[in-house]
Amino acid sequence: MQEVLGFASHYASLPAGADVSPTDVDVILKAAGKFAEEVLAPLNHSGDEEGAHFEYGKVRSPQGFVDAYKQYVDGGWPRLANPEEQGGETAPYSLKLAMSEFMQAANHSWCMYALLNDGAIKTLMSFADAKLIEHFVPKLVSGEWLGTMCLTEPHCGSDLSQIRTRAEPRDDGSYAVIGTKIFISSGEQDFSDNIVHLVLARLPDAVPGTRGISLFVVPKMDDRSASGNANSLRCLSIERKMGLRASATCVMTFEGARGWLVGEPGRGLNAMFAFINNSRLGTAQQAQAHAEGAFQSALAYARERLAGRSPLASASGGPSALITHPDIRRMLLTQKAIAEGGRALVLYCAKWVDLADSGGAEQRASAAERLAVLTPIAKGALSEWAGEATDLGIQILGGHGYMKEWGLEQRVRDVRITRIYEGTTGVQGMDLLGRKLLGPLRHGLTDLSDEILTFCRQVTAAELKVMIARLTEAVKTWLALTDLAAERSAADPAFAGSVAVDYLLLAGYVSVGYMFILSAQVASSKLADGATEEAFYRAKIQTAQFYFDKLLPRIHAHASSIANGSESLTGMPEASFGLEV
Repeated sequence: MQEVLGFASHYASLPAGADVSPTDVDVILKAAGKFAEEVLAPLNHSGDEEGAHFEYGKVRSPQGFVDAYKQYVDGGWPRLANPEEQGGETAPYSLKLAMSEFMQAANHSWCMYALLNDGAIKTLMSFADAKLIEHFVPKLVSGEWLGTMCLTEPHCGSDLSQIRTRAEPRDDGSYAVIGTKIFISSGEQDFSDNIVHLVLARLPDAVPGTRGISLFVVPKMDDRSASGNANSLRCLSIERKMGLRASATCVMTFEGARGWLVGEPGRGLNAMFAFINNSRLGTAQQAQAHAEGAFQSALAYARERLAGRSPLASASGGPSALITHPDIRRMLLTQKAIAEGGRALVLYCAKWVDLADSGGAEQRASAAERLAVLTPIAKGALSEWAGEATDLGIQILGGHGYMKEWGLEQRVRDVRITRIYEGTTGVQGMDLLGRKLLGPLRHGLTDLSDEILTFCRQVTAAELKVMIARLTEAVKTWLALTDLAAERSAADPAFAGSVAVDYLLLAGYVSVGYMFILSAQVASSKLADGATEEAFYRAKIQTAQFYFDKLLPRIHAHASSIANGSESLTGMPEASFGLEV
């Protein structure tokens, strides 16, 4: 945050960050780390073993979860980086995101109950009228109430154009919301007395497709009515899942529940994207946090476990520590590179969120465009690589990694959802390539690539020369493939969909490469100036070197796949998929 991404000067330029010093950042992050280590981490395995309970329409979270939430609220954590006029504590969004990495790494399931409010608050503050803001936002900011996002329905997943939930006008200016939503994280829970649902639905005169979708705020308890009774909505069931077993993923039915329109009719998806974009960057961080957690576990084991004779060991002596074996080092360094490079990318994105939230219209628009390019890259690539990093943790521990006691198999199960929710990797790829870079935001890539290439030209350290050359070539490859995609898509409507995931992952490797060259340049300068933390800065350069030697070259496989186009995907008749020899 400080040396590589310059957060001190960044915060000084922001109204919300002017009073946040580097010392304040350190104090907040250390306190978050302590809460994560002492309160959340001990509940992670037990919560997974116990799971969430569902009885008679009610959810009960695993033992200790509610008490941990009370401590979270008592510590004032929900208020951080939320509007002061609504009871919050002024700070940039990026600080809240940096803080939450510790919590996500410690207990992802618990976070699914507690850390969803910021997106709901941002959506309501951006689009709701003053009365709705006054009624709902202060209690969301305090943590007294918790929010949800209700999009998906049983007959449709990411294709929100098929939404059938409807909202019928009532005489008092509210709406009766009718329909069923699935995969609703914390749609029912025992953390808070009231739950504020943000629900996508159609008005009676709505046009088909996404343009006919509106957004409604629908509380569990209809406290705006004279009686303050429970609203007409229920949790029908919770899902039995591969991972995040302690988190309640709910099927919700709205049976004429009273709700209020948020924003303009037919513009619900636009309003909800304030929530979705927050969640996509948060998902990138969840994935990166699992990579960090898996790396810490694997590193501790590799330092202690003795096995075989390493070619790097002396001629005499007994078995070597795992960490001395070249292949173990390959896996550990892969985890380390994903965790550290991913953290830098998430925080780099978070800087742009800060800029999009403040300043004049021109700055906000420019930052929003950069985020439009970066967010699908961060979400899609980091969630894919975190699956690799957690799986490598099992591989390093061997048979012990496959056992529950060490926690790696839980991380593999828990992190898997990050590649699915808030849009699958394929959805992120098509958002990046098909909807944006082959559409109105091609200049967004030009701006980012210009920034990277300009920085590369300014680096003069001899030890970074090879890395600079490789990154420069990678950026040129990315640009050339974007031009190729534009050309081929004009004649082949299936081209973009056929190559979107390869394209996204290539973009991810280049983007994280930029983060590593930023890091290596700072470390090189510090060493040249005689920094006392020599081992720390040298390790940063060595991690970057590993990334450029072993991970960045993966772009060549993705580039080749992109160049090969769509024919081998689209040429086979559907009936031939099931043919057997």
